Amino acid sequence: MTDLNILPLGGVRENGKNMYAVSVNDEIFILDAGLKYPDTEQLGIDVVIPDFEYLIKNQDKIAGIFLSHGHSDAIGALPYLLQQIQAPVFGSELTIALAKIAINEEKAIDQFDDFHVVNEKTEIDFGDVKLSFFNTTHTIPEALGIVMTVDEGQVVYTGHFKFDQTVEAAYQTNYQRLAEIGQKPVLALLADSEGTEESVKAPASERQIHAYIQETFEEAKGKRIVVAAVASNIQRVQQVIDATAKTKRRLVLTGHDADKIVKTALDLGLLKLPEDNKKLFASVKELDQLPDAQTVVLETGKLGEPVKALHKMAKGEDPVVNIGANDLVFITTNPAFAVESYVAQTRNMLFKKGANVKQISSDLRSSGHASKEDLQLLLNILKPEVLLPVSAEFRVMVTAKQAAEEVGMATERIIMAKRGDQIAYNGETFEKVGAVSVEETMIDGDSLKDIGNVVLRDRRILSEDGVFVTVVTIDRKKRKVVSKPKMTSRGFVYVKANRDLMKESGKITIDAIEEYLKNAKAFDWNELKNGVREKLSRFLFNETWRRPMVMPVVMEVNQNRRPHHKNDTDKKGKKPANKQNQKNQGKAKKAKNQGKKTDDGQATKSAD
Repeated sequence: MTDLNILPLGGVRENGKNMYAVSVNDEIFILDAGLKYPDTEQLGIDVVIPDFEYLIKNQDKIAGIFLSHGHSDAIGALPYLLQQIQAPVFGSELTIALAKIAINEEKAIDQFDDFHVVNEKTEIDFGDVKLSFFNTTHTIPEALGIVMTVDEGQVVYTGHFKFDQTVEAAYQTNYQRLAEIGQKPVLALLADSEGTEESVKAPASERQIHAYIQETFEEAKGKRIVVAAVASNIQRVQQVIDATAKTKRRLVLTGHDADKIVKTALDLGLLKLPEDNKKLFASVKELDQLPDAQTVVLETGKLGEPVKALHKMAKGEDPVVNIGANDLVFITTNPAFAVESYVAQTRNMLFKKGANVKQISSDLRSSGHASKEDLQLLLNILKPEVLLPVSAEFRVMVTAKQAAEEVGMATERIIMAKRGDQIAYNGETFEKVGAVSVEETMIDGDSLKDIGNVVLRDRRILSEDGVFVTVVTIDRKKRKVVSKPKMTSRGFVYVKANRDLMKESGKITIDAIEEYLKNAKAFDWNELKNGVREKLSRFLFNETWRRPMVMPVVMEVNQNRRPHHKNDTDKKGKKPANKQNQKNQGKAKKAKNQGKKTDDGQATKSAD
């Protein structure tokens, strides 16, 4: 019997960050390597990627990385992954081209070139398993589903898909190929479930969306149009290009990587320019000279997140676009549920700037993901033994489960997986047999290192209750405080209006330090500061019912004093005025006047 295991490293009970490790005997096949954008509580975090620890420990078993499509939720973590492991990467021509753009920005791996282009006619024989592919309909061309065939049957991963009969050739699903897959046993189906949540609106076809965008452009006569879209949503970019050309406007690309992505799609023939419009695009430098009535700005944002770029525009912080009363801001992306409040805040700010704001999701249900009915159709075609709803938050996975039950699938054959679940084939079906620890890695800036929950907790404390710093100087040898504490508050209380609180805080600081200096048998900086922190924290909470981050900074004097000997003095009791003594006196005086700052350790959340 084939030793067959499925391990979700991301993409379950969350929106984005798709990554699934499928083990066949002694080989591991990685399906997608995506990222997700942070929730509102993940302060200062740029992106969140999967935990690679399991893959790093087993990197000698990795056969390859197989990408379903070119969106960031499928390829965004690839640059981070390839800095940790080396493995061949497989995907469609466009997907590989977009992956190269992402990888070339990382100097550590910009020479990586182990890429392999595949399509739905490709079959790769790895011995114990054969990999093949099938075309799916998504908002980007050349999206693929992945089929892993072993002796007992097939494991099918849909990637992101939907069924739409009106799409152009580059986006079409091959239903005949799906039927062929369904003729053989499907042991497990990892199915995109993001679009299955109940909705009053039926999903709009891309033909309807195309007409809606064209209509919006035509109605914006005399106004400049600022479009927010994901650069890798090639279908949406094509619709914007078509509407720009038909309304005789010029298109300015301002997003990070937008030029590269659009140029790549044009070179591959997956974006088409109108034949009668050779000067469709304008540069950012030309933006100020273009009349509003002839301008379309396509904002795609950094890492494909255009709403953050819009937020900067609304705050007047964007260096290129200044939003005003003659602008129509057209949001064509569907933001994740977790950032809906952020989007609402951004729209409110845009309205305050005088702009008119239109969001496609307010009028149409636009989705690149399978609806409930789409998933049911796929289940009836493939007839899998086991269903794993993936690529969705838990409440949405539940709707996928309900959809499967409606077409007669037994509840026990639907696995609601968690990150790190080990799901093994026992010869008849798949079942959970254990779990490995799989966290998530939060990236802030360019560092590959995980920010971690401790730092995130400190950021949350600072954002909620601020910071309280007390600075004091001690003479450790004389075991006493030699200067009054100086208190500073940021985001906690206004110092001048809370003099009594500050005065009492200084007294508590002195009392805590003197008590420690009196009773401590062996001096320890951490114990000293922790004692101050604990007592101050309790006092501040009792007085304000708030928990600021308390940071005691303790400095020391006289730590470099030289021992005094009789033979060091002259008859008048003064030290000889040689250069060395002058130097030592200068050091001692400097130490006494200024003190020496010590390591203040890690600040922690205060406790009552």
